[in-house]
This record gives sequence, C-alpha cells and structure tokens, in this order.
Amino acid sequence: MAVTKYSRQREAIKEYLMQTKEHPTADMIYLKIREKYPNISLGTVYRNLNFLAEKGEIIKLDGIDGSDRFDAKTKPHYHFMCNKCQKILDLEIESIDHINELAGKNFNGKIEGHITYFYGKCPDCIIN
Repeated sequence: MAVTKYSRQREAIKEYLMQTKEHPTADMIYLKIREKYPNISLGTVYRNLNFLAEKGEIIKLDGIDGSDRFDAKTKPHYHFMCNKCQKILDLEIESIDHINELAGKNFNGKIEGHITYFYGKCPDCIIN
C-alpha cells in the first residue's frame, strides 16, 4: 500500500473546511488558503480537494450552478440548496434511510444508499 506524503497545504484545506459551515467552491477555498500560502496554485487546491474526496475525508457536492462544493462533515446528512443565491446549507432532520427500502421494493438490485438534495429559497432569500 502506498503511503500518502503529508502536505501542509492539504492539511490547511481540510482544516478550513472543518471550521466553516459554508459549502465552498474550490475557488473560494483557494482564495482563503492563499492568505496563508500565497504561492499555492488553484491546480494544487483542486488536486488536494479531489484527493481528500476520494479518500472519504471530505464530501464533494454538485452545486445548483454546476460548480463542485465541498463539505468536511462526512457523516450522513442532508443538504438544502437555494435556487436564488446558490447557498448550500446542512439540514438537521431525522434520517430518511427508510427511503432505501421503499426504492428497493420494485427493484431487483441492491440499494446501498442515496443522495438527497432539498431545493427552494433559503431564509435570507425569502426576506429579500
């Protein structure tokens, strides 16, 4: 098994994601990480984000606008996506894992999980 070399930049990316409740794009992360590592390239940020997602240390989400968004909260949870401002928020709801059983009733395969996004307007956009 190959050993993964430690990277201060990768660690900084992961730490930033762990401390934010936002679900930032790679560009947003790049701008933040550049404050500490001014020589970091956008390509390095993308490579590290993809590496962390492949290892299961972060989650990659498909944003409404087609951009990838990233989340350090890897335990199963659900997301709300605002159709107006494109913001992604974590939803605090009870598990709906029973949907796997419902989906499998008329399906001969094996359902192992699901990805569910909720859409609408966030509280800020309802006010504005």
